[in-house]
Amino acid sequence: MPELQFGEVLANIDLLLAACGLTLALWFVALAAGLGGGLAVGLARLSPRRWIAWPARAFVEAFRNTPVLVQLIWFYYALPVLTGIQLPAFGAAALALSLNASAYCAEIYRGGIQSVPAGQWEAGRALGMSRFRLLRRVVLPLAVRRMVPAFTNRAVELAKNTSVASIVTVQELMYTARLFSSQNYLPLETFTVVAMIYFVLIYPFTLASYALERRFAASRT
Repeated sequence: MPELQFGEVLANIDLLLAACGLTLALWFVALAAGLGGGLAVGLARLSPRRWIAWPARAFVEAFRNTPVLVQLIWFYYALPVLTGIQLPAFGAAALALSLNASAYCAEIYRGGIQSVPAGQWEAGRALGMSRFRLLRRVVLPLAVRRMVPAFTNRAVELAKNTSVASIVTVQELMYTARLFSSQNYLPLETFTVVAMIYFVLIYPFTLASYALERRFAASRT
């Protein structure tokens, strides 16, 4: 068994921790955009008008059925060929992850909204509510409670997907770890520490989501 040298990795832990800021920034930008964009696309998917619903469905299927790594590389390398616009590495990564998250969140919203009993819709219409007001005041508050576990899973997956940004030289945690490992020839130690850092970053979010689920469950009893 090789002698492990975690001391050298831990002595340079400040380099890895500094890269966490970019990882968190990429995660939060993509998550916020995914939640907002997913709501718009999810509502479009539910539209009775085909000219609205079909493009939304095409968007969802395109991003759900292709790898996020391919999407990232396409936005960074192929988009400039088509448009002449070269996005910075962080911008391309944020755009790819945001659109990917929007596609998945759209299906979560759609499933959550469709799970609301028809009686809630009928009661709102009986009170003279418009479709928009009914969604905002009645349907979405009920649906969101059911969507929390799915959104938690998607947010955790998104946090881990930020590591693909290292492919286009976004200097986030994984890129810094790969660079450090290639310089010091300590891949086992380096990526073990990186795995622990990812766990520390993501697990508090998971705990918070569990607390939110319990709160919603308690409010229904």
